[in-house]
Amino acid sequence: MSYTTIIVEKRVEEKLGIIMLNRPDVRNAINQTVRTELLQAIMDMDADSNVRAIILTGGSKVFAAGADIAAMVNNTAMEMFSNSELWDLTLRMEESRKPFIAAIAGFCLGGGCELAMACDIRVAAQSAQFGQPEINIGIMPGAGGTVRLSKLVGLGKAKELVLTGKMISAEEALSINLVNKVVPDDKLMEEAFAMAKMITRHSPVAVGLAKFSVQNAQDVDNYTGKIIERAAFSLAFASEDQTEGMKAFLEKRKPSYKGK
Repeated sequence: MSYTTIIVEKRVEEKLGIIMLNRPDVRNAINQTVRTELLQAIMDMDADSNVRAIILTGGSKVFAAGADIAAMVNNTAMEMFSNSELWDLTLRMEESRKPFIAAIAGFCLGGGCELAMACDIRVAAQSAQFGQPEINIGIMPGAGGTVRLSKLVGLGKAKELVLTGKMISAEEALSINLVNKVVPDDKLMEEAFAMAKMITRHSPVAVGLAKFSVQNAQDVDNYTGKIIERAAFSLAFASEDQTEGMKAFLEKRKPSYKGK
């Protein structure tokens, strides 16, 4: 499929998908076309058994500076409520059994930060700056930002960032658990690829079940979370990958996982 605002690549040998936002002239501002194309690309990769992990990036200069304000300044309340593409997109990323790794350089603000927070792992370049600055233009986060930020950094810090609209550095983002790792700018994609490689060598069945269990542990009570984990653990034993993984361990060889 042809895209105009993103660049999509599949590396079959590495079992990896790469999606790059590609509107450098407007700092990768997220408009309706971007949202639609991202959702289409993610749905395509979700359905492709050759893709076991997905890297989302904005390139070496900027991740995404937020929503395209010029495209939404005159929207009505009902138009904004019915325009759920970014909300749908981030939910799809969370519900996917495939892990998403955000490789972040430069500005990661507003809707861009919400997009990054929907990823499972976030690797930041030293140049990265994070924030939810919507309050500065008379609105607030609207694509799950308040919820995901609170879960990642805690209620107090989330309120500070959302209510002040201030930006923070990559190092501060690391210190509050907003990102997993900070690396020099020229090592960003190398680190993202290394992280992806550590994941794609595992059984996609086990990875999907593990992501499902961890993701849902955030939204349920302690007992229910343990039931979900137990069910996911048990389901792994219905897969060919479980048999292959355990046999390979006992036979002291590398497993060959099929995702079945």
